[in-house]
Amino acid sequence: MDAGQDAHFQLMKRLLVIIPLSTILILLVLCVVLGVNLYEAKRELRALREQAAPAMAVGQASGAEEQSGELYTASGVNEFRRDVSDEDGAVPDAEDGIRKVYLTFDDGPSGNTGEILDILAEYDVKATFFVVGKEEEKYQPLYKRIVEEGHTLAMHSYSHKYNEIYQSRESYVEDLTKLQEFLYNTTGVWCRYCRFPGGSSNTVSRVDMHELIDYLEEQDMSYFDWNVSSGDASSAYISPDAIVRNSTARLQEFQEAIILLHDASDKDSTVEALPKLIEQIQAMEDTKILPITDDTEAIHHISND
Repeated sequence: MDAGQDAHFQLMKRLLVIIPLSTILILLVLCVVLGVNLYEAKRELRALREQAAPAMAVGQASGAEEQSGELYTASGVNEFRRDVSDEDGAVPDAEDGIRKVYLTFDDGPSGNTGEILDILAEYDVKATFFVVGKEEEKYQPLYKRIVEEGHTLAMHSYSHKYNEIYQSRESYVEDLTKLQEFLYNTTGVWCRYCRFPGGSSNTVSRVDMHELIDYLEEQDMSYFDWNVSSGDASSAYISPDAIVRNSTARLQEFQEAIILLHDASDKDSTVEALPKLIEQIQAMEDTKILPITDDTEAIHHISND
């Protein structure tokens, strides 16, 4: 084989190696790009589902209440439901003409709770904290600060372990009672407001949620779901702008809006989003941000009529 043929042969060998490797590399890059795009699409879809599901559940509950002519309120009793539309079918304004927005934070306290309280103080806004049980010394001042600064201290669950809380009626009662007593010993507040982990419409409970609602009624306690979701419950990263967008996009539809937010340790985006969220809500005409009280009209995904 002469030198020219040998060079040609070596070139062909290199091409036979380079072409397959290049093809594999290109396919790997495409797979990575497609994987990233699929991940982002799933994340956005999850956020949209979180925002839409509570509203759908509220709509179903409202339909049932419409038939019974009653509305379950935050006071823990059934009251006669006022007409919800005028002759043109439009939803009337609240009696005082003010849209009421409730910022509610689940799963705290955490390292983020202090920053959230700082922001709320800066804007002179009161919120509601559905807390879990944390006996570590570093969290005790946060429970007390929530109360001392005029926010509403409310119960989420002590352990926040779904598989334990929702085993039975007895396990739920044990968990909630433990939290109620813990908060009383820590702050002097005997809490009467709560939020079911996953909401009253959760699909993981092994016990009929109506049984748990019955228990709360018996104890003169009120539970609050939400009709607006910030989307920050997603395990995937969500940007502060997306949280603000999710929280404000549908506010005009409600005269009373309860926004679901979280102040757990991994919710840095929620902290970053809060100032802009408050500013946008405060810029809305005839709108107030309030803490949950006995006067708050409860949002229920499901209820006992």
